[in-house]
Amino acid sequence: MPTVKEIYDYINSLAEFDAQEQWDNSGLLLGDPEKQVEAVALALDATAKTVAAAKDMGAQLLITHHPVIFSPLKKITAGSVVYELISSGISAICAHTCLDSASGGVNDVLAAKLGLENPQPLPLDGTDTPMVRLAELKEALSGEELAGLVKRKLGCHLRLADAGKPIKTVALCGGSGGSLLYEIIGKADAFITGELSHHHFIDAADKGLTAIAAGHFETEQPVMPQLCERLKNKFKNTRFTLIEQDNPVKYY
Repeated sequence: MPTVKEIYDYINSLAEFDAQEQWDNSGLLLGDPEKQVEAVALALDATAKTVAAAKDMGAQLLITHHPVIFSPLKKITAGSVVYELISSGISAICAHTCLDSASGGVNDVLAAKLGLENPQPLPLDGTDTPMVRLAELKEALSGEELAGLVKRKLGCHLRLADAGKPIKTVALCGGSGGSLLYEIIGKADAFITGELSHHHFIDAADKGLTAIAAGHFETEQPVMPQLCERLKNKFKNTRFTLIEQDNPVKYY
């Protein structure tokens, strides 16, 4: 059986932890690197439900996209995610922005899910690494047609600000990409991300960029099954389970 460190090293070979954004907290955040691992749980988020599922399946390791520890902790009490992981002897590896920017990571998987072609890193001043991908549609679409494609492929609710121009090139940033929008203007016909503010939509459309916010969860979740399969293929004698997780945000 592999150790936590051996699984960490493999994930590091796919999405180098040192490539994370300066404000991020990716890596081995909890646990013993030398502990042997028989069962691993994977989830986009470390929530009370996903941690309970990891405990029920007897996992020694939980792998998530979003960090288990992000902001400084002033206390750790029973019932909290961190307490439950520590008390259950479950280590936690989190691959956040390093997996966003990695080849074959969040944004490459998102491009493939949407059927976009030739995704290439789009270097921007607002990130330490080329997190955003610039990809191409097989044929030009209107803003509404692109929104319909995204809705079908991701099974999501979305918001659209249509700039009213044909779209051939699309910039992609899973999760919360609003801070990068102004650098993308003039470099793509459309921008697909998880979250945008009201003013982001107005400014994008005014400056000729069609903007789509397709949901933080929906734009990042597709990478997790891919990561799970890669780990299964690498560590044949360890059980990897992707925990079923619904978007905690509901639309009414």
